[in-house]
Amino acid sequence: MNAPSVSLRVALIGNPNSGKTALFNQLTGSRQKVANYAGVTVERKEGRLLSPSGKSIVILDLPGAYSFDPASLDEAITRDLCRGVYPGEAMPDVLVCVIDATNLRLHLRFVLEARQLGQPMVIALNMVDAAKRRGIKVDKDALERALGIPVVETIAVKRHGARELVYKLEGLIGHFRPPSIHMDENADLHAETRRLLALAVKMPRRTARIDDALDRWLLHPIYGVLTLIAVMFLVFQAVYAWATPLMDLIETGTDVLGQWVESTMPEGPLTSLLINGIIVGLGSVVVFLPQILILFAFILILEESGYLPRAAFLLDRMMSSVGLSGRSFIPLLSSFACAVPGIMATRSIPDRRDRLATILVAPLMTCSARLPVYVLLIGAFIPRKEVLGVFNQQGLVLFGLYMAGILSALFVAKVMKKWRRDKGEHALLLELPSYRLPHLRDVLIGLWERAMIFLKRVGGIILALTIILWFLLSFPGAPQHADRPAIEYSFAGQIGRLLAVIFEPLGFSWEICVALIPGMAAREVVVSSLATIYTLSAANGDVAVETLSPLIAHDWSLATALSLLVWFIYAPQCISTLAIIKRETNSWKIMTVAMAYLFALAYLASLITYQVAVLLGAG
Repeated sequence: MNAPSVSLRVALIGNPNSGKTALFNQLTGSRQKVANYAGVTVERKEGRLLSPSGKSIVILDLPGAYSFDPASLDEAITRDLCRGVYPGEAMPDVLVCVIDATNLRLHLRFVLEARQLGQPMVIALNMVDAAKRRGIKVDKDALERALGIPVVETIAVKRHGARELVYKLEGLIGHFRPPSIHMDENADLHAETRRLLALAVKMPRRTARIDDALDRWLLHPIYGVLTLIAVMFLVFQAVYAWATPLMDLIETGTDVLGQWVESTMPEGPLTSLLINGIIVGLGSVVVFLPQILILFAFILILEESGYLPRAAFLLDRMMSSVGLSGRSFIPLLSSFACAVPGIMATRSIPDRRDRLATILVAPLMTCSARLPVYVLLIGAFIPRKEVLGVFNQQGLVLFGLYMAGILSALFVAKVMKKWRRDKGEHALLLELPSYRLPHLRDVLIGLWERAMIFLKRVGGIILALTIILWFLLSFPGAPQHADRPAIEYSFAGQIGRLLAVIFEPLGFSWEICVALIPGMAAREVVVSSLATIYTLSAANGDVAVETLSPLIAHDWSLATALSLLVWFIYAPQCISTLAIIKRETNSWKIMTVAMAYLFALAYLASLITYQVAVLLGAG
């Protein structure tokens, strides 16, 4: 059965925090695909819905924009797409401008700009339920008459909250008409916005009482900072405490699968590849998926609740003192997931020098790809016990590693500020959206997208590198009368011994050096590489194959483990991060500077850590 042909192409536009993406999720559900726009690294979201009559409608979720006079690449893309001049993208048939009914003063101005494009247009008056709870009355009919544009009420977080919008879009199929524009196009947009507000909106107060009450605490210079620290601390405790049952289940499944393959297939290179390469290698990475998803869940909830912009406002003074700005907070927070989108998010920073400083320190944020390495080493070398009867000791160490990255980033930014000609501070202009309860559907969709991205990496680049590493570790075999394990005569073993000369002062064995090489493509590969190395080593000796943690705990000293943990706070081992620095700055020089200073920091910090640990008897 053929899919119905596309009858309408709709673009969702609107300010950030308008509920646009929630509405997109409501309309399209799981029928979404995420890619990048041609030639840039801006995310492109497209979904489909079937109208009640069975007609197919394509929905584009365009990047959020405050104006069509762009101050960022995101806004420029949205403007060009709406005008139909973006290369490789067809002009939308209809623009749906999503506006927040609780914040019309800001959002109506954007509507007036969008109306000047002369495109067929519908206004989605979103969050009308929240507006009613605050006593805000919006005369939809009056607003519709004044603008000459259809206005549809939506509640993006409720089931069927966009039903009327779907009916309106279906009615437009084959009947596109540009809106009639009554306003003088040279008129003051701010004055026209005030006129519309006076005509159609009755607002008892500009902000909600609950927002004011929460902000008195959450934006307080002392209590607010303490709350933020407590929230971050809770996140890292939860990463350990909540994920353990699921991780145990995945580990058990991996072991059962490996044993089944071993008992089913004859002994030989193919069986070794399946068990020691693919199952052990990929299983050792997939096991950390629950912890990564818990971390993402907290980030999504904080973003949906409206707390993140407040954290940026709260930290602006401190970040300005080290040469960053409050606008750097959200890109740096995004870098906890991955430095690539974090660096891309710096486009929202208007000052060029602030943006460059943020790009250079973003790799110091502990991305989720480092999490498997941290969890492996902490699990192997840090006892699982409670501190003060409340806190998980392993969670405390993980929190300390994240804090070390943050403090290092602030230190590096401070040093860069000393070298900058412009040492002034730049005012932070930031919209603080209303607080709202995160909607379960939007959080689950976000987690599903992140899980698929992670699993595609596991099934793509990590699988390929694991197979290549297995080959390098398995061939050539040991010569006759060899007096060492066969793996030490392999290609990988020979490479590792060459690199060990450089990394021996850090306490790194040749096995660690080998694992660091594929880790340049994706840090998670370090774990699968170590698993493959030690499994093959054990297979050639008398030691039974075990999980990776007890193997490295037996083979490494505590000093080596601490040195490797510190290495991963700084090490520039992700090629994609370096590539995005080059792409966003258009400068090989800046990319080289980033790689050099991160490697120097990693080497020096690991060297100090290892040598001090040995002196203290941890060697």
